[in-house]
Amino acid sequence: MDAEIRAFLNYLRVDKGLSKNTIECYRRDVEGFAQFVHRKPMAQIVRDDVSGFLASLKRRNLDSRTVARHLATLRHFFRFAVIENYITADPAMTIESPKTAKKLPQFLSVEQVELLLRQPDMNDIIGIRDRAMIELMYSTGIRVSELCGIRLNDLKMDPGCLRCVGKGDKERIVPVGRQALDAVQHYLHASRPDLLGDRISPFLFVTPRGKPLNRIAFWALLAAYGRKAELPKSLKPHMLRHSFATHLLDRGADLRSVQMMLGHSDISTTQIYTHVVEERLKQVYKAHHPRA
Repeated sequence: MDAEIRAFLNYLRVDKGLSKNTIECYRRDVEGFAQFVHRKPMAQIVRDDVSGFLASLKRRNLDSRTVARHLATLRHFFRFAVIENYITADPAMTIESPKTAKKLPQFLSVEQVELLLRQPDMNDIIGIRDRAMIELMYSTGIRVSELCGIRLNDLKMDPGCLRCVGKGDKERIVPVGRQALDAVQHYLHASRPDLLGDRISPFLFVTPRGKPLNRIAFWALLAAYGRKAELPKSLKPHMLRHSFATHLLDRGADLRSVQMMLGHSDISTTQIYTHVVEERLKQVYKAHHPRA
């Protein structure tokens, strides 16, 4: 299956224009299936191989959303294989996706965001950088991969906007709040030159070795600040994105504008945040109305 997998990943990269992170997720899922069937030839794969693989995921206590994602990947892979004449029939076509319960995205309250932003040490060049990154992510709602990929010329200080390249290399312009701009400006003057030394980098956020900070490193530092702030939830970068969207809608922003800022191609993806706001209002009502 190795040649077919390589061709599939190349198709995702060239024809579909997917990001490196998305392609890596596809690769892991397809490789997991290939190992499960002991890399047997494509022409020998049958429906039982696919259903057996999904059953093995369930035995590992993976949730239904993860199992459904693996099935979606395999469906995409086998459709590609049929089109390219690697196989004559799709072995995953008649397999139903597991039912998944819709989870509301987790987000921080405004007070929790303020508490988080007080955690980086502003007397330290790393703390100054980290504060600027957290401020910018919460101010714009961008994804962690988008945050780490920002280049110096992407951020326009005067109009207060950020050029962002998202999934599928789709470009969008996102407004940036004054506090985030101030934090980045402080980082550019008081931290970034010391981090770079004599080196040059086109990336906005860098490490002490002059390299762009990657998303795994940001994930780890954000989780550490969350623990330091004693937040009740295990803090992940996407929670800042969820907080951005929820707080905007909570204060009257229209759904279409939030969709554009988040870079969602389908507004139904953005609509999940309206459910978050509705659920919060229900909780407030139940907690405070005398006849609730």
